[in-house]
Amino acid sequence: MTAVVIGGGPAGLMAAQELAQAGYPPIVLEAKPTLARKFLMAGKSGLNLTKAEDPGKFQGAYPQTWLHPLIAGFGPKQMQDFAADLEIETYVGSTGRVFPTGMKASPFLRAWTARLRNMQVDIRTRWRWTGLAANGQWRFDTPDGAQFLTPTTCVLALGGASWPRLGSDGSWAQVLAERGVALSPFRPANMGFYIEWSEHMRPLMGQPVKGTALHTNLGIYRGEYIISDKGLEGGGIYAISAQLRDGSPLWIDLCPDIALPDLTQRLAQKRAKTSLSNHLKRAVKFSPARLALLNEWGRPLPTDPDALALRIKHLPVPLGAPRPLTEAISTAGGIAHKAVSQDLELTALPGVFAAGEMLDWEAPTGGYLLTACFATGRHAGRAAAAYLATHSHKLCPEQKHD
Repeated sequence: MTAVVIGGGPAGLMAAQELAQAGYPPIVLEAKPTLARKFLMAGKSGLNLTKAEDPGKFQGAYPQTWLHPLIAGFGPKQMQDFAADLEIETYVGSTGRVFPTGMKASPFLRAWTARLRNMQVDIRTRWRWTGLAANGQWRFDTPDGAQFLTPTTCVLALGGASWPRLGSDGSWAQVLAERGVALSPFRPANMGFYIEWSEHMRPLMGQPVKGTALHTNLGIYRGEYIISDKGLEGGGIYAISAQLRDGSPLWIDLCPDIALPDLTQRLAQKRAKTSLSNHLKRAVKFSPARLALLNEWGRPLPTDPDALALRIKHLPVPLGAPRPLTEAISTAGGIAHKAVSQDLELTALPGVFAAGEMLDWEAPTGGYLLTACFATGRHAGRAAAAYLATHSHKLCPEQKHD
């Protein structure tokens, strides 16, 4: 009985490990010359494995409730245990985010790959899946030309449609659609937004904005973000990007730690001949970035302290379009939830399972994305192993011997 995993990222490798542990070491096929390129790229700035927080709160970061049982099976604690089992030491940062002490993804991937090879997992790179033949064979472009495989079961872990240069290009969607798999349109997730800046903002490009609160229709969020030449980006924006993409307005409280009456009182203090900018710097400790945003979107600035305080506490942001898929950290959309069973098996293709960003779900950055990729890969791998175990009983003795 043979199993194939298509896609060598975290979800695919997790599925491969589960199959191997069940006694069915699979063939892992990766289109790129090396495994897990997006995983390695994400780890260049510090590999955020997960977030150490209450399981219920952690699950709440996923709006798709069907994911919650999977995350319950593999959540923050299990991710930390997994790293420890690979002899990768981790630490918990001040915000609860969990990182390897070395902050890099490459040692983690090397240890994991070595384990898989020791488990007899056959890893092949430069094998690009090109579709399914009429006779059920799986077609691949390889360095040795076209190759065909006929596995008993397959786990698809081909990623979403962001970062195509690293392998997640979404090209698989057309192949599955032709086979009757229901798909949801791809949309950018965890992305920045375009803003048309005036020229006076040019010196602020690349500057972080700290100490503000971002307001949407659904709540208030505290987080740092960046003024870039194209608009706003960074963790604070990514955390609410799904709401903004789906139509929520955005406004900023530039002084969230000062109540409106207190702010009004501070602004009403006499400032003699001091300019308003200097008065704001002294009265409310305005940073250059916050002052620039107020001047950009708040002009003409009211002279009345009450009106000025209200403007500072409720500054509307003229957001443009979200940044495109190719610039997004992750994607929403992909294989619709209705197209898979509880075991993540494609109802249109029995014996074929899906994991990772191919599935239609999204979550904020901060360890949630990676944890869900591991969790869905684990679930799909276990289901594929169970499928093989069930179907092995249907073989004749000669086939079992073979």
